Amino acid sequence: MNKQEALINYFIRLGDNNLVLGQRLAEWCSNGPILEEDLAMTNISLDHFGQAEFMYDTAAELEEKGRTADDIAFRRSERQYCNNLITEIPNGDFAFTTVRQMLYSAFAKFLYEALSESKHETLAALSARALKEVKYHYRHSSEWVVRLGQGTAESKQRTQFALNEIWTFTGNLFEMNETDNILIAEGIAVDLNSIYPKWVFTVNEIIKNAGLEIPTQTYMQKGGIDGMHTEHLGHLLCELQYLQRAYPDAKW
Repeated sequence: MNKQEALINYFIRLGDNNLVLGQRLAEWCSNGPILEEDLAMTNISLDHFGQAEFMYDTAAELEEKGRTADDIAFRRSERQYCNNLITEIPNGDFAFTTVRQMLYSAFAKFLYEALSESKHETLAALSARALKEVKYHYRHSSEWVVRLGQGTAESKQRTQFALNEIWTFTGNLFEMNETDNILIAEGIAVDLNSIYPKWVFTVNEIIKNAGLEIPTQTYMQKGGIDGMHTEHLGHLLCELQYLQRAYPDAKW
């Protein structure tokens, strides 16, 4: 793998995380617990879709194969996606979705902060732009985790259950492969080991403020960035890609 191929893969990975998580959050549209949160989750979903489009557009330009952002988003098989596993797991209840968003947004916040200093100008600019939205995602979800943890006995139990179930997918956020190694050496990508302590500290503080217990399990799910996914991604893609596959090259 050369530097150009690694860069294309990196942009696609960033796009995949946003596309898949955006699709999950879109499933809450008209199903939110209250109108305000229905609108909030739908808008956060749109933020993720917008970030995905920017990343895919850049990848398409770099590879110079005539593909578009839509081609990358809708015309790949499951094993060709390299999103983190946490983004593809089903929504569950409101507490489950909120905990997942908090854990991912805390990671994305530190990731985009670091990437804003990337030597690749386009990546730095897109990261700085995405960071403005991610900071809101982080604040919104973390405040809700605290609110749910300090709420009723049921809300606390549901939030703790969600945290315990999702925790095994958090290690996958910090996995790296050849793509990362090549770009880190060039000063383009960020060494995820450098942001892991910040993420741990931040997440632990939120969990403590919510009156919840930090999960103790050490086993972490792996895959995602290398195309190894849960069974849930295939079902998600069936819905996400249906129109493009049923009507190839359709134009609005």
